[in-house]
Amino acid sequence: MTESVNEDKAHLLKVIALDTGGTMTDSFIIDENGSFSVGKALTTGNEESIGILNSIEDSLNQWGKLLEDTGVGVEALVYSGTAMLNRLLEREGNDNIGVIVNAGFEDLHRLGRALQCWIGLDYAGRLHVREHEHPPTLIPRNNFKGVRGRINFWGDELIPLYERDVEKAVDELLEMNVDCICVCLLCSYMNSMHEMEVERIAKQIMKEKGKEIPVILSSDHNPVRGETPRLNALLIEQYAAEPSRKQLKAIAEKLKEKGVPAPLRILTSYGGTMSPYSKSLIPTMVSGPIGGMIGSKFIAEKYGIKNLVSSDVGGTSFDVGLTMEHYVPTKWESSLGGFILNIPMIALDSIGAGTGMYVRYNDVSGRLEFGPESAGYLIGVCNEQSGVEQVTMTDCSLILGYLNPDYFLGGKVPLNKKRALSYIEDQLATPFKTDPYETARGALDLIEINMKNHLNGMIQGLGFRPENYTLLSFGGGGPLHVAGYSKGLSFQNIMIPEWAAAFSAYGCACADHSYRHEISVDLVIDPDRTMSGFVASMLSSTWNDLKTRIKEEFEKEGRNPEEMKFKPSLKLQYFGMLKDLEVESHTDVLNAEYSAELDRFDSPDVDIILKRYDDLFEKIFRRGTKSPELGYHVTKAVGTGVVPVPKPILPEYELSSERPNDISSKGTRETYWDGKWHESSIWEMRLLNSGNIVNGPAVIEAPATTLVVPPNYRVKLDKHRIFHMEGK
Repeated sequence: MTESVNEDKAHLLKVIALDTGGTMTDSFIIDENGSFSVGKALTTGNEESIGILNSIEDSLNQWGKLLEDTGVGVEALVYSGTAMLNRLLEREGNDNIGVIVNAGFEDLHRLGRALQCWIGLDYAGRLHVREHEHPPTLIPRNNFKGVRGRINFWGDELIPLYERDVEKAVDELLEMNVDCICVCLLCSYMNSMHEMEVERIAKQIMKEKGKEIPVILSSDHNPVRGETPRLNALLIEQYAAEPSRKQLKAIAEKLKEKGVPAPLRILTSYGGTMSPYSKSLIPTMVSGPIGGMIGSKFIAEKYGIKNLVSSDVGGTSFDVGLTMEHYVPTKWESSLGGFILNIPMIALDSIGAGTGMYVRYNDVSGRLEFGPESAGYLIGVCNEQSGVEQVTMTDCSLILGYLNPDYFLGGKVPLNKKRALSYIEDQLATPFKTDPYETARGALDLIEINMKNHLNGMIQGLGFRPENYTLLSFGGGGPLHVAGYSKGLSFQNIMIPEWAAAFSAYGCACADHSYRHEISVDLVIDPDRTMSGFVASMLSSTWNDLKTRIKEEFEKEGRNPEEMKFKPSLKLQYFGMLKDLEVESHTDVLNAEYSAELDRFDSPDVDIILKRYDDLFEKIFRRGTKSPELGYHVTKAVGTGVVPVPKPILPEYELSSERPNDISSKGTRETYWDGKWHESSIWEMRLLNSGNIVNGPAVIEAPATTLVVPPNYRVKLDKHRIFHMEGK
């Protein structure tokens, strides 16, 4: 929130961004002047549209307006949510799916890969081999049918497809009344001939039987290398993502009924947005944390920051992402619900460290421990209605005076400070034989040190130092803990947006309306570049196919494909390396020129791309070693189609005096720091003016978050309503 209610302003909305979590739905709205407001409401399960409308109403209440009066001019409407992911995690999806694979691979989904058992575990869990297990399967084993036939790694047919096997498999699946048939055959990303033949036979049999169900091919859905993740992505699409399509359409219709003209767009894991009518929805399954990274990139560009580390503190996790030289890395293999997937995702690293983490005394080690469980939306023992009986980090922050028990979520959830103190004494302080306040501060120190180590490890792992980076802190718990987890790390700057609690929703509004398609190509360029002409021809042809596909996506949702800007790029690595980097191409038609001297076709355009890769590699891995003498491996061709959409603008206010106005002061409160109590000034965040400086010890309160300023620290609110924290 940036201003008090003002009936005289029209507040005609231009942007509505939504972030629907498992508990709370956040809305971030921006009017024609760039003013913004944040709203929160409880998420409403199977009817998300109700919670979304309640959240928008909450944000408009601060301006005294209604959606029907202000929504007619909305140009950007973007949604992110966790409904699809929660459906997967809770195993509540549609498992009535038939699957056709190569004979002998009917157990591929059940066996997975070895990495799949370990990918989500912390270091101790991997080291002691104590927690790994195969994730429960999504589809019953009897629903998998094998057919003989084989395509090899290079796309050559080794064994013809046995048509009778296909006929039998389809007959059996139709008798089982499955809702759809997924087809995933080996190496079909190189040659889809066998999968297309399965589809032809299946449709012919369905026509004869008078039945019609969808047939989904992995070569059409996700044509990339990696049989296990490709199969997982195909199944999860139908199991968890497809069932959400109806609800997403309902959200679009409800908002349209309220007079919002803009089409609903869904944030994707790679940072773009797509229509709920898109052919594939699996790229939208992980969108909440991604919104924070998109917002971070937007802030970095507006402030001219080259290297930025974003940190998102929620109730259960601490998410960290890096923007380096304006480059936001993406990773290909990710994990959802215990399954490895090969869908593009902005690179984030997370640890279990959030405000809702349980804190315990370990009788064996005689130490405090936190997590891995979290109270989440139940908050802690301070929430008497929660039924929580174990102390959380929020309970510790409350008794130390950092949180206002009467202002949590604007007073919607009253907190009992005495109850929290009693539980901390019984569960933590008494076993330690220490003061409960000292123990509570020790618990916060413990989790903040873990956050700090995670931050520092990610930065130094790339050969950089914190001095090379600006830190951006957001999430409901970011402003509360940022002073603790940044202590001792000499960042160039520490920035905390006033809208930190809804920063992920803000990031949604910053995303492009785009579709991204990828395909494995596995092209090798030797050190002498003797094959660069051939590579240029192959890539130009592949990009043309990708462009055609993406144009079809835009046409389906009623957008003019001629408005689309096509952005070609490549995934490249030095030959023999394990990790690739994405490099944009200056053109999607790579020319080849005949060299009479060498008697071959060379490509200057390929040389330009390789030079870009060399430069990017050096910027990101400054202490690493470039290895062009090994040659290059082009792993994937990437095509992204972007249609222009309105973006939010940072609000800009005139700077006032450094001294805050008296109206923003809420008096003082005792807070605990460094083993003693301090009289801390308390401020209302939305009533502070740009240019104001608040010296610590202080607490700056808002309904959705709390910014803690320790002794010997201060924060300054800039013209864009972003706080800058520094030690004195």
